[in-house]
Amino acid sequence: MVKSQIHAGGRGAGRFKNDPDGKGGVRVVKSVEEVKDNAGQMLSNIRVTKQTGPVGKEVKRVYVEEGCDIGRELYFSMLMDRETSRVTIIASREGGMDIEEVAEKTPEKILKIAIDPATGISGFHARRVAFGLGMEGKQVGACVKLVLAIYKAFTELDASLIEINPLVVTKGDDVIALDAKISFDDNALFRHGDVEELRDETEEDPSELEASKHEPNYIKLDGSIGCMVNGAGLAMATMDIIKLNGAAPANFLDVGGGATKERVIEAFKIILSDDKVKAILVNIFGGIMRCDIIAEGVVAAVKELGLSVPLVVRLEGTNVEKGKEIMASSGLAFVPADNLKDAAEKVVQAMREAA
Repeated sequence: MVKSQIHAGGRGAGRFKNDPDGKGGVRVVKSVEEVKDNAGQMLSNIRVTKQTGPVGKEVKRVYVEEGCDIGRELYFSMLMDRETSRVTIIASREGGMDIEEVAEKTPEKILKIAIDPATGISGFHARRVAFGLGMEGKQVGACVKLVLAIYKAFTELDASLIEINPLVVTKGDDVIALDAKISFDDNALFRHGDVEELRDETEEDPSELEASKHEPNYIKLDGSIGCMVNGAGLAMATMDIIKLNGAAPANFLDVGGGATKERVIEAFKIILSDDKVKAILVNIFGGIMRCDIIAEGVVAAVKELGLSVPLVVRLEGTNVEKGKEIMASSGLAFVPADNLKDAAEKVVQAMREAA
């Protein structure tokens, strides 16, 4: 098997931009020569899947593995369930396909087992998985061994997701993780230097990568209104109210409670680096963060970078009057807002007028 390696699912069902023969991103080959030919076709090609969007991702690595005599394809994953605050097993006999579609159309085919953190996993959890997946004979023992090992890896490596699709039962009754994805808790990586060394920055969005170097929490989105907010909850509320007013946010950006003037400048640079941004909303509630610090950072960033899109600023809280004074005396063409509702309405209107 030759498999294209990108940080996105659906590699088999997607397409290559330069793929005249319509071959997939996961291919069965019969010889070393075919491995070379197919790897050459994949490398440097752009793979487009449901998860990459139309832009796709460049394939810079391929994974070559030995084929096996597959009897059945199953699905298995272990993840953190936020509703129960427990490590939870999700398994299904419908492996090798879109598990979201299975869950939506035939939820009865999904096996879900939550593990009590006080006791951890036990043999009976693993046996429930094996029996639920229809295993018999020595398949059961092989499955139990695998499930217990996955739980050990999940907890000791501070994982947030281990997904095996497909988990296969071979015709010789072996149980093998044929393909897998693992996500790790970023906040725990300081404990796992060997895992952190596996990070591939070429697979990350350049704006998000740059933001990670300066501490703002930034996630790029598909909208056209750039947001700079302090606090994750307020940032979520800001994005929600933008949507309620008929527009879409271009990003999630939380500068944090202890942001400095320099961090605000870097955050502003990141927002303006997105050519989809047609207006910017700065929404700051000064608790730990002082409004004058934000104002100084915004003014410095705009003077350094220039501003070609409308800017709406809502400040409230610690040193708010000083912050408003800094903005008012800056000479910048910005629109002040009194509250969150007012700010959202003004930035959406400004974006539409600018368009």
